[in-house]
Amino acid sequence: MKIATYNVNGINGRLPVLLRWLELAEPDVVCLQELKAPQEKFPDEAIRSAGYQAIWHGESRWNGVALLSRVGEICETRRGLLGDPQDTQSRYIEAAINGVLIAGLYAPNGNPRPGPKFDFKLKWFDRLQAHLKPLVGLNAPIVIAGDYNIIPTDQDVYAPERWRDDALFASEVRAAYQRLLDDGWTDALRLLHPNETVYTFWKYWRGAFERNAGLRIDHFLLNRAALARLSRAGVDRVPRGWDKTSDHAPVWIELADDEAF
Repeated sequence: MKIATYNVNGINGRLPVLLRWLELAEPDVVCLQELKAPQEKFPDEAIRSAGYQAIWHGESRWNGVALLSRVGEICETRRGLLGDPQDTQSRYIEAAINGVLIAGLYAPNGNPRPGPKFDFKLKWFDRLQAHLKPLVGLNAPIVIAGDYNIIPTDQDVYAPERWRDDALFASEVRAAYQRLLDDGWTDALRLLHPNETVYTFWKYWRGAFERNAGLRIDHFLLNRAALARLSRAGVDRVPRGWDKTSDHAPVWIELADDEAF
């Protein structure tokens, strides 16, 4: 089962890129972020024509998350996080698909720091941890994928000294990510590529992609049951080099079939 996460940076504007990648990569399940489209503007017909059913949590202009599947029904279990009745941003969606509980998230950026956006980011991660903590020990495989807007370590960023004051690299944010790992979640990409330079995002300017001056901010966290089935993980850099593409690249993992366990 191939599961991917992809911040599309505007699903309607980047739809040709997304459809081209779906045809080439053939992922079984996809978590999409930053749809930048209200609920009624999601391109459901085009996605279905590509062979995928979908659920989505849209929002005008900003944010937005979706789950796509070509391997069975999407049984939605949650959209949005509890703990803040004032939070109407579309940043979390979760469903059971083909025997795996999969969550797609788009965490707040948090800049400028300090300020209310950074405070919201920290509180959002507190709410995320509270939601995920009861799930991590379940026997069922659980995958939490998406754009976390966190650079976990110096290894995950080109020229880390330039990012010390950024909300993506703040010590409080990295500590929030570490708390998720301490709860029992495993960073799949880093587990399988412990010593490699792995980036998932490159800014559009100054030839960042061509120079490989990137960041790793798109992550897969797996519980123990999902980890037992993990066979491969990687970043599909090819779409990042296409015209009119997102500034993120798709990230993917492969889980062995359940029959093998």
